Amino acid sequence: MQSTAIQVKGLQKSYDKLPVLRGVDFEVQKGTVFALLGSNGAGKTTVVKILTTLLEQDGGTAAVNGFDVVTKPVDVRQSISLTGQFAAVDEILTGRENLIMIARLRHLSNPRQTADDLLNRFGLTDAANRRVSTYSGGMRRRLDIAMSLIGKPKLVFLDEPTTGLDPEARLEVWQIVKELANNGTTVFLTTQYLEEAEQLADQIAILHEGKIIANGTLADLKKLFPPAQVEYIEKQPTLEEIFLAIVGKKEKK
Repeated sequence: MQSTAIQVKGLQKSYDKLPVLRGVDFEVQKGTVFALLGSNGAGKTTVVKILTTLLEQDGGTAAVNGFDVVTKPVDVRQSISLTGQFAAVDEILTGRENLIMIARLRHLSNPRQTADDLLNRFGLTDAANRRVSTYSGGMRRRLDIAMSLIGKPKLVFLDEPTTGLDPEARLEVWQIVKELANNGTTVFLTTQYLEEAEQLADQIAILHEGKIIANGTLADLKKLFPPAQVEYIEKQPTLEEIFLAIVGKKEKK
C-alpha cells in the first residue's frame, strides 16, 4: 500500500524568465501534516498551484495521491481540496446555502444532511441561516474549510489559512487542522507563522530562493541549530530561531 501522498522531484517554474522554483524536491506521507515555510515571494503558493493543477510547471514532476498533476489532472482534483489565502465563500448566501451548493456540485446524495453535519462540526449551527456577509473572519474561515471537506477528500491544501485572523480565530483553525490529521486526512499547509508550523506539523520544509534548504521533523531541524549555550538553564531554540539561522547560513554561501 502506497504511503506517499505527494511526491515532488526537480520542480521548476519561472515567471517572465525570473526563476521562482529552481528544482524543488520533497515527499509528504499520508495522514500527516506537512508545513511548507518561506518568506513572502519564496514560491509557496506557486508550489500549491502546481500540485492542485492550477498551474503547470516548467520542469520536474509532481504526483498527488499517485496521480501525475500534468497527465491526470482530473484524478488529482477529485482526490483533493484547496483552501486559499482568502475565504472563497458566497457572502450573499447563508452558511447552510454555501455548504449545500458545494455538496450538490460534488453530486452528493444528501446535500442538506451533509451541510447540517458540517455546520455542527464547525460550530456554525447558530449562524447557519445568516448571510455570510455578517460572519466574522474566523467564522468565514471555518465555513471555508468546512466547504473544502465536502466529499471527504484524501488530501487538503491550506494555503496560509490563518492570514489576517485574530489569535482566537487562529487557534480555532489550528484545532481543525489537528482534528483532520487525527482522522487520517493528509494536510499540506503553507504558512509564514513559524509558531503555527511548530504547533501543527509532523514534517517541516523551508523554501528559500526557489529551493528546499531544510526538510524534516522539528527535532531534525533543531539539530541544524548551533548547540544551546548553557548558562543557568539550557534554552531550546524556537522554530523561528532555527528558520532564521538556516536561511542566514544559506545566504552567506
